[in-house]
Amino acid sequence: MIREVSQMCLARPQKLCNFLEWREYKIIYKRYASLYFITCVDKEDNELITLEVIHQFVEVLDRYFGNVCELDLIFNFHKAYYVLDELLIAGEQQETSKKTVLKLITEQDSVCEDGTDKDMQ
Repeated sequence: MIREVSQMCLARPQKLCNFLEWREYKIIYKRYASLYFITCVDKEDNELITLEVIHQFVEVLDRYFGNVCELDLIFNFHKAYYVLDELLIAGEQQETSKKTVLKLITEQDSVCEDGTDKDMQ
């Protein structure tokens, strides 16, 4: 399934829209440099809202990592998932403020660092 959807998105020319119908779902994707962010939603869901959520996710990752790249996501996938968890709950947007999300992520990082420091003592 992942390979099929990935190949469909990668094979499309850049000038075509970012929406595909696939089985009983819609595939919505966005390319940022060499990164592709792909989502699968119900046919009834709004494509533009989904694109906006992808864009917001990428903007928060950019601010957190300082120009996010593939290696950031590979070596810090848990942090990328944490950002996504702060933005979405059960597939619905929970937080729209990028500043709030970044603040929460920073607080989580400091909690993790404090826990690591205590473990080393």
